[in-house]
Amino acid sequence: MKIVLNGDPVDTAAATVRSLLDEQGIDAEARGVAVAVNAAVAPRGAWAETVLAEGDAVEIVKPFRGG
Repeated sequence: MKIVLNGDPVDTAAATVRSLLDEQGIDAEARGVAVAVNAAVAPRGAWAETVLAEGDAVEIVKPFRGG
């Protein structure tokens, strides 16, 4: 299915937020990771049950090291 991930169109086989994180190589257990689907924050505890649909806009924010 086609979604928009962090502003870019992406083809994905992921059916849920959790499977999308896995597909993108993002550690869902890492501190600081946050996800919004269609501008609504998806609670961490619901990622495995938050179903994605064609055309959804998903934003994934994760911490990065800087200085």
